[in-house]
Amino acid sequence: MSAANGPDDLPPLRTVIERYGLNAKKSLGQNFLLDLNLTRKIARLAGDLSERTIVEIGPGPGGLTRALLMEGAKHVIAIERDDRCLPALAEVSARYPGRLDVHPADALDVDWRLLLGDAPSASIVANLPYGVASLLLVNWLETEPWPPWYDRMVLMFQREVAERIVAQPKSKAYGRLSVLAQWRTEARIVMNLPPEAFTPPPKVSSAIVEFRPIASPQPACRVKTLARVTAAAFGQRRKMLRSSLKQITAFPELLLQRAQLAPERRAEELSVADFARLALVLDESEASTA
Repeated sequence: MSAANGPDDLPPLRTVIERYGLNAKKSLGQNFLLDLNLTRKIARLAGDLSERTIVEIGPGPGGLTRALLMEGAKHVIAIERDDRCLPALAEVSARYPGRLDVHPADALDVDWRLLLGDAPSASIVANLPYGVASLLLVNWLETEPWPPWYDRMVLMFQREVAERIVAQPKSKAYGRLSVLAQWRTEARIVMNLPPEAFTPPPKVSSAIVEFRPIASPQPACRVKTLARVTAAAFGQRRKMLRSSLKQITAFPELLLQRAQLAPERRAEELSVADFARLALVLDESEASTA
């Protein structure tokens, strides 16, 4: 190992960034983690990686990618839409033959099951680009069929988004993302990171959330119906449910009665199970009139 190189015998990330001109692009939501000790700590949050396929989104110059491989990941599939980063990632791939596949693509357009091929499942570990983090998460949470193609997600978000994901009823942060995430997964914040951990430092703090899929979410409604119900309820969160739910049904009070929910309640007062029960009743109602 060269004295100038890191513990994986690759150049320090600052050197890689300078060599390839990889200044972080605000338009791509890029904020790089350069401290390999920190990225290795993040990689370890995903547990034993030795027999696992890891999906990483937005690897950039490869800081977290290198950490995942150093911590023993059997196979890493990295999705990177910024072509400038590909030469740097090619160096990492050459250092770990057969263990890193880099796909130049937009993660929003990827067919994940096709990408995984014969791998029975994967874990997603990523410092997500802030601009598309919530959208990617919703796509993964709405995956069908369920249980999903991933067995765990360890994802970095802006602290505010992370708090929304784990928020409880009767709080300002509680909303659509809270309900969807907590109905289909066990979600918890496992690490907080200050702005100065990144290059360039963002204006906000960040947090890492771990998601473990629940095999059979209950009550067993359709996820798209749950999305419709929460969109209507939280879209007008100050209104009573009998008013806000008029967007999705001509008879909101009857729907609420069947779900055993008082029509005077507001969205933030309902539990995750309440919303799922409401979605299930709506599923049954629409099926009976189809």
